[in-house]
Amino acid sequence: MTTDAKILSALRAHSDGVSGAQLAEQLAISRAAVWARIEELRRVGFTIEAGPHFGYRLVAEPDALLADDLLSRLGPTQIVGCDIQVFERTTSTNDVAEKLARDGVREGVVVFAEAQTKGRGRLGRAWMSPTRKGLWFSVLLRPDLRPQEATQLTVISATALRRAIRTVTGLAAEIKWPNDLLLGGRKTAGILTELSAEVDRVRHVIIGIGVNVNQDAAEFPPELGKLATSLKLAGGAEVSRAELAVEILRELDGDYARMCAGHFSQIADEWEAACVTIGRNVKVHVGDRQFRGRAESLDEDGALLIRTEHGHLERVIGGDVTLEK
Repeated sequence: MTTDAKILSALRAHSDGVSGAQLAEQLAISRAAVWARIEELRRVGFTIEAGPHFGYRLVAEPDALLADDLLSRLGPTQIVGCDIQVFERTTSTNDVAEKLARDGVREGVVVFAEAQTKGRGRLGRAWMSPTRKGLWFSVLLRPDLRPQEATQLTVISATALRRAIRTVTGLAAEIKWPNDLLLGGRKTAGILTELSAEVDRVRHVIIGIGVNVNQDAAEFPPELGKLATSLKLAGGAEVSRAELAVEILRELDGDYARMCAGHFSQIADEWEAACVTIGRNVKVHVGDRQFRGRAESLDEDGALLIRTEHGHLERVIGGDVTLEK
């Protein structure tokens, strides 16, 4: 954790104020160095009061994603969030994370962007990523999985995301297989899992997550107006993006640890309970093939099991699944 992250942690832990002397002793730096870091935090948007009776006190925070701030809020994790990088603008956070993966960066690094110019979803679809209106980020993981088990990562991401949204906003999102979270039937978040693998093992996985947080209705293009929503629209109030980001990382870290420990079935049960796809008639497109059936459950690898019109049980790990009325 950086010095600035440690200062923010201390300020949050002492809401009534903490002296410069205490900070200097805790961080093993001079009081002058503490003052310099406080000034830098003020420069990037933090309102920090100073007084002879209370020392330094955090009063207000900027509506921005800052790596030091996110690290200070998150605290220690097992893997996810060991390092956080924030870009003001990039093509896609998945692209940045993929480069980090090729460079040999350890798993758990998270890449955020305040805006993406070429954000993408599944099947090459574009993902609108307006500046400072949502969470657009990617997580690099190196799980000990076979390629056919990689769907598990989409499942644990969905449950972690759903849990975090409920904790921060009180909203109960529904999951649509394989990668969407819905509120009132409209998409508010999506997950894009991209992997590099050999025949029998996964080299690394990039989990890209997009969450519509504070958009107003007019900020969605006309073609998305009836299909998409934001947490603000669903809940009627603005949401702290930094608070939500940290809660998602915390939940994902816990679910990833559970999956790696062999407890994926527990997470799958939670996923099924929140999934609007299970028990529904669906239409499935996989490449040039199309079929209909009833979604029954997940298998042990996270694939969707569908009972077709002809009574066969199909295992679906990709493609496009549409709910039928």
